Amino acid sequence: MPDRREDLELIREVLIRYSTGIDRRDWPLFRTCWTPDAEADYGHLGHFSGADAITELMVAAHRDLGSTRHQLSNFVIEVDGDRATASTYVHAVLMLSTSDPNAWIDVVGGYEDDLVRTPEGWRISRRAFHTTRLINNGGTPAS
Repeated sequence: MPDRREDLELIREVLIRYSTGIDRRDWPLFRTCWTPDAEADYGHLGHFSGADAITELMVAAHRDLGSTRHQLSNFVIEVDGDRATASTYVHAVLMLSTSDPNAWIDVVGGYEDDLVRTPEGWRISRRAFHTTRLINNGGTPAS
């Protein structure tokens, strides 16, 4: 059985893999972050049940975007055997197009996660996203 320090590192790795999967549009990688029956509450985007539905949401939400950067920090992780909770700050910059560097959304918020240890490693079983700030700069007006 891994020690606590190893569990903390493995859980951080899952959370970072989530962001990396989105930013690289690597949906098979993103899918590995979730249990099959995961639940995710993304506030105004809705509530989604199942890893496939959560992945489909992110594919659709990022399909027409340019580059994105999801930065995570302030990991607070508590491990209790094969279960864990994690609170993480997120700051995401989402480019609205590939051609206009002045068209972006800047989101700051936090993830509240429940995780479980599976035979494949730690996976997110429940996520709630809470928005602290959202700024939508629609871009440069056409002249």
